[in-house]
Amino acid sequence: MCASSRRSFLKTTALFTAAAGMPSLLKADDITPADKLPTDLNILFQGDSITDGNRTRDNDWNHVMGHGYAYLISSRLWFDHPERKFHFFNRGVSGNKVVDLAKRWQTDTLDIKPDILSILVGVNDVLAMLRGQEGFTADNFETDYRNLLKQTTEALPNVKLVIGEPFVLHTGKVNKMWDQWNTETAKRAEIAKKLATEFKAIFVPYQQAFNDALKKAPADYWIWDGVHPMPAGHELMAREWLKATKGLGLV
Repeated sequence: MCASSRRSFLKTTALFTAAAGMPSLLKADDITPADKLPTDLNILFQGDSITDGNRTRDNDWNHVMGHGYAYLISSRLWFDHPERKFHFFNRGVSGNKVVDLAKRWQTDTLDIKPDILSILVGVNDVLAMLRGQEGFTADNFETDYRNLLKQTTEALPNVKLVIGEPFVLHTGKVNKMWDQWNTETAKRAEIAKKLATEFKAIFVPYQQAFNDALKKAPADYWIWDGVHPMPAGHELMAREWLKATKGLGLV
């Protein structure tokens, strides 16, 4: 890394550190364009099937980023900024809950040494609770998620965290237990927002974005089964992610 890039990187880190006393979430405009991160960044997407997007587990670059929002974000930034030499990784795994992320965190996250780590998790934790599995209350979710973030920031003190809000819409398979799905997902969404504040992370408000999108088209236009987005839903997520992270200077 050249000296000027390193100075820019350290300046950005200092800004995030200075925010430690702030009670509110980081916003896109909290960082100026002059504080952009350097080139050769590792940008990692972690989570469950929504992030996984049927990605390949080999070197097939035609499918390595999956076919969801992580693919849309990476393809756009790779195309727009070849000079930045971004390195994108998708390590989402279908069905994962927070405890499942923790089991593979060293290999699939810490060893990659991401400069930016984006996490979206929560709906499978809700599903496990609704199925009567023990240890998947909202309190468990908060404790396990906090421990994961604490481990991450201790191992990677300069990492920039992006925490996605878990979401659900009233359509598909969630209809039979809609009140429970809605209530429990909202609890975990609030926890994700709380942890984003606690760990000085950027928060991506996906639920509100999907709620707003209902003014344009019905729920099954955006999310086919109540949980997994349609193509338009993934595009919505990509746009919300890029908007929320604008202050990092990626675009």
